[in-house]
Amino acid sequence: MPNYLSKFMIENLLMRTNNIALRFNIRFVPNYHSFWVVLLAITLSSCSFFEEEVIPILEDNSNTSLALGNPSNARASFLEPNNFLIERTEYALSYNNERGIPNWVSWHLDRSWIGSTDRAETFKTDPFLNNDFNVVSSSDYTNSGFDRGHNCPSADRTRSTQSNEATFFMTNIVPQAPRHNQGPWKDMEEFGRDLVFEGNELYVVMGNFGVGGTGSKGYVEKIGRNSNVVVPKYIWKVYVVLPEDDNDLLRVDESTRVIAVIIENTNEGLKAWHEYRISVDEIEDATGLDLFSELPFFVQSALESKIDDGPVN
Repeated sequence: MPNYLSKFMIENLLMRTNNIALRFNIRFVPNYHSFWVVLLAITLSSCSFFEEEVIPILEDNSNTSLALGNPSNARASFLEPNNFLIERTEYALSYNNERGIPNWVSWHLDRSWIGSTDRAETFKTDPFLNNDFNVVSSSDYTNSGFDRGHNCPSADRTRSTQSNEATFFMTNIVPQAPRHNQGPWKDMEEFGRDLVFEGNELYVVMGNFGVGGTGSKGYVEKIGRNSNVVVPKYIWKVYVVLPEDDNDLLRVDESTRVIAVIIENTNEGLKAWHEYRISVDEIEDATGLDLFSELPFFVQSALESKIDDGPVN
């Protein structure tokens, strides 16, 4: 038996006794302690004096990368290498071992993340992946005709050197056509930060699907040593825009602004990013993901079906 319950969590242990609700999130609890933790919770819930002091609280996952949901139910399990969950303070992602790129990356952005730290420019392998994985390195992109395209952008994480360097792990990178990356995609990233400076905060999800893109050396389906990195055909992104405040998850409703795009991964014929706006439903249909699973169903339906037509400058 392992010393720690590292692969299991006693999550959201909800006990209701005499109208009392106690919620626990217990992670990495030593085995010999877990029995006493549960016993203590049960004992406290049965105490009449404790009943009078406890006020039921609705848990809110504000300001976390997965607050709106885990789009593919990814887990940090080596049994699921093509949907392998990596969580950092800066973002969360699902890594696809077969493709050598993330399925999606999710993060939260407000003014607290933006500072004056210089861009790290230190692309590096991800220590979360052991040698049994397809561990992509920066050299796999060299002379490929494609940029090392960030999912969570470097410029979204400039409050510290550590935060900025985290965006340069290769699990956060995708082969992106240079004009795509440096054109409409860069403009959309800057628009997102403009929204933040105007007093908003964003929940962002970015991903990709399909095979084959057109970079500076023409059409390519795979790059890297032994062709270990798939070049995606399409790249997508979703912004959920909220006025800056607390209790974010509880403030998302049918009127919340949602901006979604899908842009083909090509060097040619590109338009302004906002010309590619579509519904979240179209992204989910193309990928099989569920982007807003933590929201009530009626809110999901409303947000995912509409196409943004709000101001873009």
